[in-house]
Amino acid sequence: MEATVDFDNFNSNQNFNSMKNPVGWFEIPVNDMDRAKKFYEDVFKIEIAVQDLGNLLMGWFPSDHEGPGATGTLVKAETYVPSYEGTMVYFAVEDIDDVVPGVEPAGGKVINTKQSIGEYGFVAHFEDTEGNRVALHQAPEM
Repeated sequence: MEATVDFDNFNSNQNFNSMKNPVGWFEIPVNDMDRAKKFYEDVFKIEIAVQDLGNLLMGWFPSDHEGPGATGTLVKAETYVPSYEGTMVYFAVEDIDDVVPGVEPAGGKVINTKQSIGEYGFVAHFEDTEGNRVALHQAPEM
């Protein structure tokens, strides 16, 4: 039986408890935690804390649980496989032009430089050292 949605009475926030952004967590698969950690630290000028959980190695991105948006980890485990074709994470940055130049020196590959998405700002895409396709988003100036 096919599910149907009553769009006349549909509240897109009803299943997310009125959250502004429904995504609360992300995980980026890696093959080499040290290499991936260095890449993301170099590109974003951050520190990633690595934690060994036995069958799972996690590299924690900085987080502010009071602020907007999601945080996440780099993950190395048998069931996590880096992918160019899968879901893409967009990192929010103040200025894409400050971040993109650091991608290739850190071992990544720029797929496309800053592109306008009209009233929604700008995006750029790159491939990390593990083969994941990742993106940057710069909000429009207000």
